Amino acid sequence: MPTAVSLFFSFFGFFGELFIVCFTRRILAVLPVLGSLCETGNDKQENCENREKHGTCGATHTLYPQVDSSNSPRKRDLPCRIYRRLWPDSEHVEVSLAKKEKDATQKRNSILSRFLSAIERIGNALPHPATLFAIFAFGLIVVSWLSSKLGLVAINPRDGVAVLPINLISRDGLHWILEHTVGNFTGFAPLGTVLVAMLGIGVAEKSGLIAGSIRLMVHAAPRRLLTFVIVFAGVMSNMASDIGYVLLVPLGAIIFLSVGRHPIAGLAAAFAGVSGGFSANLMLGTIDPLLSGISQEAARIIDPAYTVTPACNYYFMFVSTFIIAAVGTWVTERIIEPRLGAYEGEAVAEGEELRGLSAAEKSGLWWAFIVSLALLLLVLIGLVPENGILRDAETGSVLYSPFMHGIVTFIFLGGLLAGLAYGFAAGTFKSDADVIKGMKESMETLGLYIVLVFFAAQFVAYFKYTNLGMIFAIKGAELLKASGLGPIPLMLSFIVLAAIINLCMGSASAKWAFMAPVFIPMFMLLGYSPELVQGVYRIGDSTTNLISPMMSFFALIVAFVQRYDSKAGIGTVIATMLPYSIAFMVVWMVLLVAWLLLGLPLGPGAELYL
Repeated sequence: MPTAVSLFFSFFGFFGELFIVCFTRRILAVLPVLGSLCETGNDKQENCENREKHGTCGATHTLYPQVDSSNSPRKRDLPCRIYRRLWPDSEHVEVSLAKKEKDATQKRNSILSRFLSAIERIGNALPHPATLFAIFAFGLIVVSWLSSKLGLVAINPRDGVAVLPINLISRDGLHWILEHTVGNFTGFAPLGTVLVAMLGIGVAEKSGLIAGSIRLMVHAAPRRLLTFVIVFAGVMSNMASDIGYVLLVPLGAIIFLSVGRHPIAGLAAAFAGVSGGFSANLMLGTIDPLLSGISQEAARIIDPAYTVTPACNYYFMFVSTFIIAAVGTWVTERIIEPRLGAYEGEAVAEGEELRGLSAAEKSGLWWAFIVSLALLLLVLIGLVPENGILRDAETGSVLYSPFMHGIVTFIFLGGLLAGLAYGFAAGTFKSDADVIKGMKESMETLGLYIVLVFFAAQFVAYFKYTNLGMIFAIKGAELLKASGLGPIPLMLSFIVLAAIINLCMGSASAKWAFMAPVFIPMFMLLGYSPELVQGVYRIGDSTTNLISPMMSFFALIVAFVQRYDSKAGIGTVIATMLPYSIAFMVVWMVLLVAWLLLGLPLGPGAELYL
């Protein structure tokens, strides 16, 4: 039953989104037409003078319908009356309101801009990211020695065993460092994901498939919805695990650059959706069964028969998807873009210009579509039947299937096969040497990322091996338990705690593995359901992903930003993403409070209270 309900809401979300996009597009297309039909001669002259400042007066816009001003007054009379009745004195009021809004926005943005600029200066004063991770790793070695000398200890709530810090400045610690340095680097999970996926994506990019698809999308989609579409796509991308960081984030920058907007703003919008909205989605993703399994084990400390399903937070996260996409759009267009201003860099390639598609490019897109469709059909044949070859062999599960575990391989195959089809059909690939060159160039762009990953991997491994991460989490959890807060303040405080811990440890499952045994039994004794505790944790875990240098893909984001601003550093990324982080946390908190007050279930069979 929960699966059927989840599928119903998934289809409802898809078609509901389609209706909203189409309806909004029609409204946005009609209003400028009515306004132009009803403009007086003076209004047109005034508006033209205003547009002359931006060089757009008299320009023909190829993406939106043009207004024929030759219509007679008689033909224009009815729509004008309707327009003026709905928006009385629109010609004069609109200009006045626009000016007041512009002045107020500039004032707000000037204060916020100075604040963010200060953060950026402080952050950029830090050493190079690779150096910073090296300093952190060395610092952990010293802290592990100091903690062991001071006798720091924490009690694991799962088994009651004392958790002691492991001293790395010792014979055994030195041996561990020497034996695990290579393994820490090669075993760093995001490294393999990025390299494998980028090989396929590199072929698609070199062939011209991505550039052609972007131009097609820009010409087909209304610009006013472009930001929303990018943020929304970022939220939805977590169904494919972490591939959104690799594919969609750089794609957002290219899309914005293609339409004359600042590429870093597009990159930020995509990153906000991918990372800040990591826990929201219209369908279940890989993170849902992972967290629910941990929650179930923690709940059975109190109730050995308790079951937590992967869909336990589905209703809440379904609603969150649209809210996060809307908030991310508002932050991008009202805060980030005004602060960044016009892009003055040199990252403008011919393939990114808004030009029509040639016959060869159209043929390439058709062949890429056919090949991609064939791959999709093969995947469905392996997943839809109950005994499908891509399902789990023992349980028949899709969520725990080889398909989900090997999703990066399918991303590689999708990019490779579609890129090959486009390249040879469009004539951009002449031989296999061109294909290999595309793969080589994609690896060259990741040089900085690989260097950063080496030091980041050592830091993360030291943090885990020394038990300092677990000790820090347990101590923080004990403070929250002793606070004696009421239901809403307690949950909001838990969000803040999870958000702070997330600044130090990037893995959602790793944090939840040692936080769940602390908080879920405690909250169950107070009458709160494990599903509620897990949902609250996911809010805090998502909102500070955007500003945490410890997040596994943060180094990759810095590398992407440096493509468009060579002077950018950690501070630039943090300052750019901080408004998203604050806005997401505030809005998600408001939604949670409303959910608690209304007493709504979080998912199928998942109530708020026991």
